[in-house]
Amino acid sequence: MKRALMTALATFTLVVSGGGVTASASDAPPRTTHGPCQYAQTPDEPAARPVPLPPDPRHTPSRGTIDMAVPTSQGPLPLSLDRAKAPCTVQSFVHLARHRFYDRTVCHRLTAYPTLKVLQCGDPTGTGEGGPGYAYKDELPVDLPQVPSDPTGTRRQYGRGLLAMANAGPNTNGSQFFVVYGDSVLRPNYTVFGTVGSAGLKTLDKIAAGGIEPTAEDPASVDGTPVLRTELRSVRRSHHHH
Repeated sequence: MKRALMTALATFTLVVSGGGVTASASDAPPRTTHGPCQYAQTPDEPAARPVPLPPDPRHTPSRGTIDMAVPTSQGPLPLSLDRAKAPCTVQSFVHLARHRFYDRTVCHRLTAYPTLKVLQCGDPTGTGEGGPGYAYKDELPVDLPQVPSDPTGTRRQYGRGLLAMANAGPNTNGSQFFVVYGDSVLRPNYTVFGTVGSAGLKTLDKIAAGGIEPTAEDPASVDGTPVLRTELRSVRRSHHHH
């Protein structure tokens, strides 16, 4: 099972399933960086592409935004990363981009549930199981609007245009992320670390309109591979100034 998100009745979770790979031959304890972000190697889930642990300075930059240019095979997907919202996440994302971890990777998952409309990317294996060989803590959003239709009061609105991390449970962030093309309802368990620029929303609308590949089990799938193959050609800091 690549995605642990089955029926529309289940509570939605945006998962990265574990690779289930055996531990490395050396039983050395995993390395962890010494700064406040504590990026920790995941020996059971080796990197899908070789990449070192991110820098982890004593003072994680936590102010300002970083613009990323993300040309894709379906059009531009510019991202604005917000350090104040998630400094360790932004630091990791920029690190992965700098090491070309995201270049020529395919967005493997599109959802079209009434309350979950996202495109998920950032896995070089394209399966939903790949990551950077390290994990780090959540920086959970505290400012998302409540959802009037949720009687439990636990879910929040992840609005159109948000950029957030996918995970496999608490503190399992790696490289996979999702972009929200239609207001979605989720528990606030996913780190929000930026937004998609207006040109990117146009690209997302095009990808969403293309639909989801049907499968034998589900000819009208609302969760699966986008029909319009979406490859991130590169992810780089933009050098334009506002």
